[in-house]
Amino acid sequence: MTIQRMDHVSVVVDDLEAAIAFFVELGMEREGAAQIEGPWVDRINGLDGVRVDITMMRTPDGHGRLELTKFHHPTAVSAEPKNALGNTLGLRSIMFAVDDVDATIAGLRAHGADLVGEVAQYQDSYRLCYVRGPAGIIVALAEELG
Repeated sequence: MTIQRMDHVSVVVDDLEAAIAFFVELGMEREGAAQIEGPWVDRINGLDGVRVDITMMRTPDGHGRLELTKFHHPTAVSAEPKNALGNTLGLRSIMFAVDDVDATIAGLRAHGADLVGEVAQYQDSYRLCYVRGPAGIIVALAEELG
């Protein structure tokens, strides 16, 4: 048996509206939103009394999806320092291909993003960087050259 596809990546955030604005600025489109609660969601999460708001975001090509989740109950907890770096165990970053790294960074800074390191060029192929976005998530940006 093999997987059919990767459906989405889920990111738990404190400020859902700010996270939506951040990813809209990046170029993602809001696909849908829902309030989720009930015994079934408690069972799959291994938690009691789960009540969340989720918003699904979609990449412009329609192939990538990101689920932004705001926990109302139980309260979300931080599993790591907010400034965790790329060598921290676990999911570290989500990479997006962009038209213009510099313009993308400028737009994301208006939503509180900061560069983790600096913009660097890989051979004659890409300009790359990491920015820290909502809930401390690291978003990688890649601009193809030539």
